[in-house]
Amino acid sequence: MREEFDISQFDKYREDNRREVKKANGGLPNSLWDTYSSFANCYGGVIILGVKEEEDGSWRTTGLQNESKLRKDFWDTINNPKKVNLNLLTDDDIETYTMGERKDVIMVIYVPMAKREQKPIYINNDIFNGTFRRNYEGDYHCTRLQVKAMLRDQTERTMDMEILDKVPMEDLNYDTIHGYRNSHRTLKEGHPFERLNDHEYLRSIGAAAISEEDGQLHPTAAGMLMFGNEYNIVRHFPEYFLDYREEMDSAIRWTDRLQSSSGEWSGNVFDFYFRVYNKMIKDIKVPFKMKGGERIDDTPVHQALREALANCLINADYHGSRGVVIRKETDKITFANPGYVRTGKKQMRMGGESDPRNKSLMKMFNLINIGERAGSGVPNIFNVWNDEGFVEPVIEERFDPDRTVLTLSFVKKVPEKSAGKKALEKSAGKKVTKKTQEHYDKILSFMEAGRWYKANELTEVLGVKETRTKMLLRTLVADKKLEDNGVTKGRAYRKPDKI
Repeated sequence: MREEFDISQFDKYREDNRREVKKANGGLPNSLWDTYSSFANCYGGVIILGVKEEEDGSWRTTGLQNESKLRKDFWDTINNPKKVNLNLLTDDDIETYTMGERKDVIMVIYVPMAKREQKPIYINNDIFNGTFRRNYEGDYHCTRLQVKAMLRDQTERTMDMEILDKVPMEDLNYDTIHGYRNSHRTLKEGHPFERLNDHEYLRSIGAAAISEEDGQLHPTAAGMLMFGNEYNIVRHFPEYFLDYREEMDSAIRWTDRLQSSSGEWSGNVFDFYFRVYNKMIKDIKVPFKMKGGERIDDTPVHQALREALANCLINADYHGSRGVVIRKETDKITFANPGYVRTGKKQMRMGGESDPRNKSLMKMFNLINIGERAGSGVPNIFNVWNDEGFVEPVIEERFDPDRTVLTLSFVKKVPEKSAGKKALEKSAGKKVTKKTQEHYDKILSFMEAGRWYKANELTEVLGVKETRTKMLLRTLVADKKLEDNGVTKGRAYRKPDKI
């Protein structure tokens, strides 16, 4: 059974960002194709025909008049390039069921997430007006900027490989270049690139290339981002902006700030990385540890922070709006970059699949031992945070504009037993908001008495983060409206026999 739809759970489902129902009494509804586009351009989903959504959000089957004709019309339409630019489905992606005493027939259409090179999926032969995405309110039109971002991400040659044919090599910042070369030399003594002159070296690492236009050496986009001066970088990336903020005192807007546009330093990616990293680790506690008679000042937390910062810079869409923003607060650090997750948020968390938005930048960072090429960087960050006992990191993917946000909290996890006690105290002494009460009601109406549920099963139903779902569940347990199985790993919840 696919995770998006289980016929045995039909009465528990509601529409969300992965499920949509349509009556289809008069044939295929026009809105079906908006939903097809929106699911394909996000995380996939399921469209169910022959079902009506009631005012309370529940589903009621209405049935299909002529399922075989509807199926034929569907395949004819989805394979018509004037209606849909690309068919992602196979025969196995459509299922039919007969339900209830009236033997209502429903059709379930599974829409997969499109691959990066397939996006955008659009309809009506109109890429800018026919591209959709999905949120909890339904399907919405993508902006021209979002469509252009998808088009940029289609190619195997990432945008930072572009040769800047009109830019002389002299526009690069050679102080930064020599700083990078010193780091490379120190970390990899005797490397073959060490003997090359600056121009040969930059060409070897992907920072420069021979132009087909004039046969001369010019910086690549990656070379400009990594080694240029900000006033030159913005000529090619008008939205380019790097921002680091320390917000350690609530009475002050920020206690320290570093911006690429200040004019006080180069403003390029390489210099930003090291300036920001040194600021980030000022308050990180380093346990006393010796190796070979020398103290080791590097911890797994330091390594995870380096990975998070590099990941943010390597995967940023430098044509996207709002720029890169790193925010350090007393209890957390947030890394935000323009651009959606090319592999999808779930794959990013799992790791094992590397698809950087800027391959040349990644290569340059890898040469000085920064960043993971194998797609294991983000899972390693999660592992370190778990080993340290910190609250699990949070990955958010936002759209309009596209943005990826990773939050690393330094707050320690609360043991489950004391968490339940605190939830009880909090719920007893604090008025429940309307939204929170809606979440409680949704959990209790969704859960079938006697069946165990894990928190991640309820996260999609609520449309909130898993940490928020767990908090709601703990409160319901504390209020004796739910019970848990009493284990830490694999914790599950169910309705007691009597509520």
